[in-house]
Amino acid sequence: MGSVPAQKTMRAQQYDARDNKLHLNEVPLPSPRDHEILVKIACASLCHSDVMLFEPNDQGLILGKNPVTIGHEATGTVAATGAGEVASRFQEGDAVGFICAIECCFDCYACKNVHNAWCETGKVKMQGFGEDGYFAEYAVIDAREAMVLPESLDPKSSAPLFCAGVTAYHGIADCELRPGAWLAIIGCGGLGHMGIQYAKAMGYNVIGIDITEAAIEEAKNCGADHVFNSLADKEYQKKIIDLTGGGVHAAVNFTASKKSYDDCPAIVKPGEGLIMVVGIPRQPLQFNALDIALGRYRIKGSNNGTCYNMKPAIEFSAKHNIKPHMTAFKLEELPKMIELMNAHKVQGRLGVVFD
Repeated sequence: MGSVPAQKTMRAQQYDARDNKLHLNEVPLPSPRDHEILVKIACASLCHSDVMLFEPNDQGLILGKNPVTIGHEATGTVAATGAGEVASRFQEGDAVGFICAIECCFDCYACKNVHNAWCETGKVKMQGFGEDGYFAEYAVIDAREAMVLPESLDPKSSAPLFCAGVTAYHGIADCELRPGAWLAIIGCGGLGHMGIQYAKAMGYNVIGIDITEAAIEEAKNCGADHVFNSLADKEYQKKIIDLTGGGVHAAVNFTASKKSYDDCPAIVKPGEGLIMVVGIPRQPLQFNALDIALGRYRIKGSNNGTCYNMKPAIEFSAKHNIKPHMTAFKLEELPKMIELMNAHKVQGRLGVVFD
């Protein structure tokens, strides 16, 4: 059991619902409980759902503690461990990645097969939202949610794998397509640029769709076979139908745009096409019931992972050398990162790298 650092406080970027702003606060250094590890954060990256805290939304983001340290996507090194058996699997200095559900049982059907959000205890909280997250110098992590990084993954650059990576991997893998199938990735930014890499590694023909030239360029850099700017090219849907011989076998939507979901049915192959829901718009989605009833397309969802499906995604990333494209910032620059994301001026992922 490693010892808790001697310092008593640390810096953390905290969201305060009273003024809807971020504050760089000095807060107490947390101590791990028996089932937890204390992690010195090496890298914490920004996810679109972090930014949703500042927006009105009706999609179920629940803020508990206030103010709360934001961020749910990070990697680091173990600084100390709790006294319990699960925490004893880690040693001081281990490079680790982790995901953010806490206070759930990890053992019920929902925790093992669906998502911890539906744990039968009803007590689950998500770090970065209901409890303190990772834009801080240290964080306590439930040891059941953590894993030692493969040797090829650097904790100073691998944070995006532990939300964006796991989410993108399962968004593609859960389509369950045959190699050689046509797959459209809608939104080629923070999630999509990784989804393209996973899809190519799985042997699919990949079409990248976005509305900014920066994201289109990122899609090309990540190996997309074809790219379309759906805002600039009014014929893009027809071109995709012609290119694929009737439509894609799956359209994976990583965006928070309701319109992009509305446009999905037009590019999927009738009778074979799947619309994979990953990105979460502010407004509820609408699909035509007759289309679904008559089998024009299917709808499926994929989430940001659990401790049970995290490891395959990370090991696949290491094996196929899939890397997040990340621009590094300092902790005090987190407001600038949020501004860039809101302005759609982001290529890849934005992350805070700690010394």
